[in-house]
Amino acid sequence: MIVLKSKREIEAMRELGGILAKILGTLKTNAKPGITTKRLDEIAETECGKFGVNASSYGYHGFPGHLCISLNQTVIHGIPGDTKIKNGDMVSFDLVIDRDGLFVDSAVTFAVGKPTALQAKLMEVTHEALLLGIDKAVPGNRIGDISSIVQSFVEKNGFSVIRDFVGHGVGSAMHEEPQIPNFGRSGTGVLIKPGMTLAIEPMVAAGDWHIDVSDDGWTADTRDGSLSCHFEHTIAVTEDGKPIILTSETNN
Repeated sequence: MIVLKSKREIEAMRELGGILAKILGTLKTNAKPGITTKRLDEIAETECGKFGVNASSYGYHGFPGHLCISLNQTVIHGIPGDTKIKNGDMVSFDLVIDRDGLFVDSAVTFAVGKPTALQAKLMEVTHEALLLGIDKAVPGNRIGDISSIVQSFVEKNGFSVIRDFVGHGVGSAMHEEPQIPNFGRSGTGVLIKPGMTLAIEPMVAAGDWHIDVSDDGWTADTRDGSLSCHFEHTIAVTEDGKPIILTSETNN
């Protein structure tokens, strides 16, 4: 079942999304060489407490962190631990927060220090694919229109989209219908309607799209060891046809 949100709920999610953006900004500022991913997770916990929000991932199906921290070839679901951030690493933060029964979800990838040419292109292409996908989230389009533009743009630039994980509805729960693959055909899938709140999240590999999940049951790495990138926003579909990015720091 797809849950359409009221204008009041969307405004509450916009406020919550502004908080999420601020927390991710603080985490990015602290991601300097030598800091452990566990320490970054502790900062996330502290920041959530400061804003009076919950880190939704903590304990979710046994996940042991407040946010996912994925480095280099890790696509998503990296578990915080003793690994130290190094100059030259690509770092992805994926954080879900909730308050008063509403959830928002966002992810960002960045390079520690000066990015290589490949890192810079991979991040630029993935972020642009996200924006292109958001532009398709208008009433009358279908989910396949989002999927198709993301896939075509990524592949046109020589990269591949991860197929094992998808975007999703979000709002009344961390994961809702519909699923939003980063590959597919335009004109197919669920009809997009006003009131939908969607987590659109291109996950892109510099090499092949196949992944392997480690024995911890969470950490998903590219099988060929190639770099991976992940950007995500929670957006709201509006009646006037212009999607609202809810997880933007300018919202708050």
